[in-house]
Amino acid sequence: MNSASFSHSKYAIVGGGLMGRLLAVSLAQRGAEVDLFDKGHSDASGAAARIAAAMLAPLAESVITEDSVVRMGIHSLPRWKELINQLSAPVFIQQDGTLILWHRQDASDAERFTAHLERNCRNNASLQLPQKLNNEAIRDLEPGVAARFTQGLFLPNEGQLDNRQLLDALLIELNNLKVHCHWNTEVNPDDLRKNDSYQAVIDCRGTGAKNAWVANSNNTLRGVRGEVVRLYAPEVKLKRPTRLIHPRYPIYIAPKENDIYVVGATEIESDDLSEMSVRSAMELLSAVYTVHSGFAEARILEMATQCRPTLKNNLPEIRMRKDQGLSDLIMINGLYRHGFMIAPAILDCALELLASGDSNTALDLGLNISKEASNREASLCA
Repeated sequence: MNSASFSHSKYAIVGGGLMGRLLAVSLAQRGAEVDLFDKGHSDASGAAARIAAAMLAPLAESVITEDSVVRMGIHSLPRWKELINQLSAPVFIQQDGTLILWHRQDASDAERFTAHLERNCRNNASLQLPQKLNNEAIRDLEPGVAARFTQGLFLPNEGQLDNRQLLDALLIELNNLKVHCHWNTEVNPDDLRKNDSYQAVIDCRGTGAKNAWVANSNNTLRGVRGEVVRLYAPEVKLKRPTRLIHPRYPIYIAPKENDIYVVGATEIESDDLSEMSVRSAMELLSAVYTVHSGFAEARILEMATQCRPTLKNNLPEIRMRKDQGLSDLIMINGLYRHGFMIAPAILDCALELLASGDSNTALDLGLNISKEASNREASLCA
């Protein structure tokens, strides 16, 4: 993308979570002047992106999401490496695949899961077929779980990154690039649009933008509660993200650096941000113990909850509004549980939209971009 499109331009970004930071850094790298506003602290403690496993798993997620999201995930995998390589601070990222496991009593669920993955691979040539594993193959990949599992699947090319390292590294980059960061500052994007020095105002507030999305009753914004546990488990030594198929509480285990594991599963249709329930904690911890006995001696570092910003159709969307006498408004939302998996794809589409008013990448990936002008809205792609 031609950096000249952004040099000598000025943008305001509201929301300093994952998308806000990525956009602010990318625009500043291209020569733009950027003001970033967030009602929270610079540590992103109130952002959904801080409470996440940050798995980059388009094939695994294809079981529960639309093909467009899968394509965004495939697009984003190599882009993550490019984006991270441009940062001053290191960020843990790996692409060693995903391990899928199940207990004998859940074999029928595993068969359905496998058939779904294989069907998705036939429909999308960019996905690589899952590899069926016997006990010996499991032992070669993850020796620590071979005593408990005789069958599994290996999903090659999938990955993960450390979400908190990334947020911190992006903060360092914001400072290095002299982005004007206004933390602990709550602003209304519509008020910023009255400042004619901004080329555009970009709303990346996640669930904080609920009222702004009410204007389109066909795709309102809601929060979907997620709960995760962070564990210190030096006896476990898993090498890659591992998922357990279970009819009641399927879980994922994402190993980070220094023997830290992020464990999660629950999704609750609620915007409740209260502490984790006893039931959720017991189910998560009992399930993770069935994967590896070393978790029995793990130390619980954190039990955390957060709400994922989710639109009615569970798909991401970019909305663009032009009004005479006001700066353009770009609204980015609805990344749901796939924020880290698809964020680079959303970033690339947004940059194209800001540069030229259109995005061929969005058309290719199936990302919905709606355009509004003088209260008349037209859809760029369905």
